[in-house]
Amino acid sequence: MANCKIPWYQPMVDEEEKNLVLKVLTENYLNDGNVTDQFEERWATMVNAKHALAVTSCTMGIFLALKGLRVGTGDEVLVPNMTFIATAHAVELTGANVVLVDVNPQTLTIDIEAAERSVTTKTKAIVPVHVSGRGADMVKILELAKKHNLLVVEDAAAAFMSKQNGRYLGTIGKAGCYSLSPFKMVSTGQGGIIVTDDDALFEELVKLKDHGRPVKGTGGDDIHQSIGYNFKYTNLQAAVGLGQLNKVAFRMDRIKRAYKLYKENLKPNTVNLFPFNIAEGELPLWIDAWTEKRDTLINYLLSQNIECREFWLPIHRQTAFKMPDERFASSTKISPLSFWLPSSFTMADEDVITVCRHINKFFDGH
Repeated sequence: MANCKIPWYQPMVDEEEKNLVLKVLTENYLNDGNVTDQFEERWATMVNAKHALAVTSCTMGIFLALKGLRVGTGDEVLVPNMTFIATAHAVELTGANVVLVDVNPQTLTIDIEAAERSVTTKTKAIVPVHVSGRGADMVKILELAKKHNLLVVEDAAAAFMSKQNGRYLGTIGKAGCYSLSPFKMVSTGQGGIIVTDDDALFEELVKLKDHGRPVKGTGGDDIHQSIGYNFKYTNLQAAVGLGQLNKVAFRMDRIKRAYKLYKENLKPNTVNLFPFNIAEGELPLWIDAWTEKRDTLINYLLSQNIECREFWLPIHRQTAFKMPDERFASSTKISPLSFWLPSSFTMADEDVITVCRHINKFFDGH
């Protein structure tokens, strides 16, 4: 067995985050305040967005973006069938109907032709998901949206700092939403960021986030201009986020290096890596692959103290969204073959090479 476990992913915090949190504790204002403002401003700058708003999760970010765009009861929203179920749950929260769309088996992102076939007179929006940091085809998605007058809200949960055609994923549609959960480039435990260049939408999102208040309130005789909710993001979380942002350049370099090493050291006819266009700015968060021998391979790697993660089940196979397999041929076929290789930015080069060596050994024996 390997001497040390190679994790599938491993969050990392250090003294910088701890000191920033202690500063917030010392200042004794833990709620959504000036540190949250700083975090939002830094995020917006990094992805070249006009506005960024921190909320409690990416799920709630997608919900608020759709709600702010007046998506609701009686509307239909297109969602790719292979994504974390939160994408569909966010649509459900608006009262709109989720319309699942099959995926492109080469990229695992939404199939444009299938999306076109799914459009009806009730379709109001599409939520493309950028899988593992790999961008959905935003050029074609925007063409589809223009043709059918659809709103585009990007699920960029796993795509922070990944680019397509010179623009950061999450900034191409009407709004984009990122995740700050544990297995992300930047993690604050939980949380999400909504970005948009639309001033009117941003004003609406600010109110929706905080009980209809257009500015941070006192909790007393504040003016509440509209219906709103409580999705505030605390200074404590934002302090962790500010520390994490200072490490993004290093983490980007590490995951790009890992992808390069996987490509160079995995023998042909072993696992099949899903593509990333690193040269054009696409950035993996996680490195995904597929093989007909997925389950046997994962069990073997686990016996060598190497962790992988199996891919999401297609949403159409989940109880709340149950639909026939034959409507989702690509998802049904590719999901049980797909998995994520160890993709932590804590991995050294020798760790990646060790994983490759064991994968090659496994296939040599089969």
